[in-house]
Amino acid sequence: MGGCISTSGQSTCSSGSNGNGMSSACLPMRLCSRRSKRTYADHITALKHLSSIPNRIFMNGKSQSSCIFTRQGRKGINQDAMIVWEDFLGDDVTFCGVFDGHGPHGHIVARKVRDALPLKLLSFLNSCKTKEVRSRATCDVESKSDSGNADKDGSVEDKVSSMWRDAFLKSFKAMDKELKSHPTLDCFCSGSTAVTIVKQGSNLFMGYIGDSRAIMGYRDSNDALVAIQLTVDLKPDLPREAERIKQCKGRVFALQDEPEVSRVWLPFDDAPGLAMARAFGDFCLKEYGVISVPEFAHRILTERDQFIVLASDGCPTFCEILSHPCFQKNEGRM
Repeated sequence: MGGCISTSGQSTCSSGSNGNGMSSACLPMRLCSRRSKRTYADHITALKHLSSIPNRIFMNGKSQSSCIFTRQGRKGINQDAMIVWEDFLGDDVTFCGVFDGHGPHGHIVARKVRDALPLKLLSFLNSCKTKEVRSRATCDVESKSDSGNADKDGSVEDKVSSMWRDAFLKSFKAMDKELKSHPTLDCFCSGSTAVTIVKQGSNLFMGYIGDSRAIMGYRDSNDALVAIQLTVDLKPDLPREAERIKQCKGRVFALQDEPEVSRVWLPFDDAPGLAMARAFGDFCLKEYGVISVPEFAHRILTERDQFIVLASDGCPTFCEILSHPCFQKNEGRM
């Protein structure tokens, strides 16, 4: 799957036919929005009917500013899930996520995460904002007697980034906890990746686990369209990931018939062979170094940033994507 972020706010992607497998989504995002604002209470009321929430796309299709696509691959059931949620948390805020399941029940895990993770993020963000309002009121009173303390707690930008980081960390933790305690969903040897972004104005916040990617297309000084990988593939062979797994008694090695793919194995058995170091679910390996703690990143978007593609590892290479006429003929705007 993929996501495209464009300042034009219009999508020229055609909606794919309903299908299963490889996923692709375009998410052009406007720097300013004309939609009416929606309150958090409006979202809570709508959550009782999740599939009918306005501006929430989770199947092949498109809107004015986004499109998503998935199709059946060659390995049986499609285990990818995806979502674009415009007006997320209010005006000019968009959530986009791709979730690549694995294991016997990976397709169910991915869909569960797709539906539940954005709601958890909403909940924690609302909680953070409530605390922020209370704290700001207290600070305003104190600042009247001592205006010199205004910068003691860091810049506004640092505070915003810290709030989003905390919300991502808490929501990912709560998501994994929910999966572990789910009464009917077996996640012992099944799990899912997650690459999620939230675009708020010119701010881009990212939280991700596993090996699904976020790639940005931007115009360089020569006006050439260039790809930047925004995320890191959290594979077991990354030194920091391998060190953590080994410290927890897990094992990391590749099979002889696929030496390029490092996998995580139990200390006492050559199973299950997970090809990533972080994931939702996979509780058979959670005591042996596999974690669901996301990497977090915050980026300020500029006019040169054209779009973002979110994709599972089953998607064609991003060089192929960027060379597609759909991107080139529209100067990177979709």
